[in-house]
Amino acid sequence: MNRTVVITGAAGALGRVVARHFLDQGARLVLLDRELALLQSAFADLDGAAGHRLLAADVTNEDVMTQVLARVGDIDVLVHAAGGFTMGESVAELSRATWEHMLALNAWSFVAAARAVVPGMVERGQGRIIAVSARAAAQGAAGMAAYVAAKSALQRLVETLSAEVREQGIAVNSIAPSIIDTAANRQDMPDADPARWVAPVTLAETIGFLASEAGGAIHGQHLVVSGLS
Repeated sequence: MNRTVVITGAAGALGRVVARHFLDQGARLVLLDRELALLQSAFADLDGAAGHRLLAADVTNEDVMTQVLARVGDIDVLVHAAGGFTMGESVAELSRATWEHMLALNAWSFVAAARAVVPGMVERGQGRIIAVSARAAAQGAAGMAAYVAAKSALQRLVETLSAEVREQGIAVNSIAPSIIDTAANRQDMPDADPARWVAPVTLAETIGFLASEAGGAIHGQHLVVSGLS
């Protein structure tokens, strides 16, 4: 494979599995998260390993992202797994702080990451960009206004970027999972049946397909991966 794959939010539950998927494919990994210690804990075997990079970065800061990724050379694949979730506030009670936090983490972060990698991909005439959206982006839901709006904004950005760069050999898409089977979700929803949720490895394999040569024929789509939930 010998491709360079950048993964944002790499220390998260999904990011870790996605990283292992591409590592098994022989990729050179550039793993980003907000704190270097999180990455070093999650990827102790890769810390200092030849070719791989563990980098702390604020994914909502476009200048930081550009500066950090300028040091890693050519980038073939960007997996934008960074994001955040919150719920509870109704629209009539929604705070400006919650709104801006969700938009920054889930939508503006995609812009910041794209700004850092798209110019190089355009210059080389090839690339894959895959964002992690959510099935919830399809419609409003009580108590989830900021999150749903932010993920919907992310999907519109994915579609727009796809329209802007598809002719340059770059495929831009997202996956839209339902509930992911993570330790945190099991703890937060102890009465639910996790067998109906989506396994992180399934999402990693779906991302891997979108990053493949065959995935180059798919543009501006949001692949809903819902399991039975």
